[in-house]
Amino acid sequence: MATCVVSSNESAINGMVGMVADVEVPTEVPHNVAEIVLVRHGETTWNNAGRIQGSLESELNEAGWKQADAIAARLGKELKPAAIYSSDLKRAKNTAEMIAKACHMPEVIEVPELKERHVGSLQGYYWSEIQEKEPEAYLAFFSSEKDLEIPGGGESFNQLCERSVSALEEIASKHKGERVIVVTHGGVLRAIYMAVTGEASAGKILNASINVVHLSEKKWVFKTWSDVSHLNEVGFLQRGFNGDAFQH
Repeated sequence: MATCVVSSNESAINGMVGMVADVEVPTEVPHNVAEIVLVRHGETTWNNAGRIQGSLESELNEAGWKQADAIAARLGKELKPAAIYSSDLKRAKNTAEMIAKACHMPEVIEVPELKERHVGSLQGYYWSEIQEKEPEAYLAFFSSEKDLEIPGGGESFNQLCERSVSALEEIASKHKGERVIVVTHGGVLRAIYMAVTGEASAGKILNASINVVHLSEKKWVFKTWSDVSHLNEVGFLQRGFNGDAFQH
């Protein structure tokens, strides 16, 4: 199985994953750089319940819709994006459509390669029960072997990295000198960060968080990570992406 090979990042994000760097909102983007604003979708009913979504559909809950509205209000006041992209799963598309409306953008472009990881037979279970009910898939999910596919049709971590990183680099190649918004999932953001930086963890991947990266010729620079300052009045699940929370 091929591994995901990408350039390492140059930014330490203030020396800690999960810290928000004090970065001014740009009025323009350097001509040779694509600025990608990565957004995790708003909270869903399954997020709140601690249930594994994977590539299955799950609806935004009341908190999730409020988060989507809050992030849309913030991004609508910032530099207008050249395009808005989204995973083809409904929870991401609904969040992206809220953002598009606030940014006065006519469409959301679906990118299936940015959907959440297929985690095989773990999908639909609660995190608290998978070790007992799906021990083989549980071990595969938490294995250090990144090329191990999850039983039940699931992807390996490397497969997730390859499709996610390639999708973003393809988007970046079309938008040099522009800002774009990409709405995706906790597992995808986790994989991108770990693949690019080589770190063993991506910290907390919070619902409706903003994560800004600059891409230039496959060179990645992280500007902010897991910024939820726009959610102060709305609130969010403190545990972040369940996979990391359960593992750590």
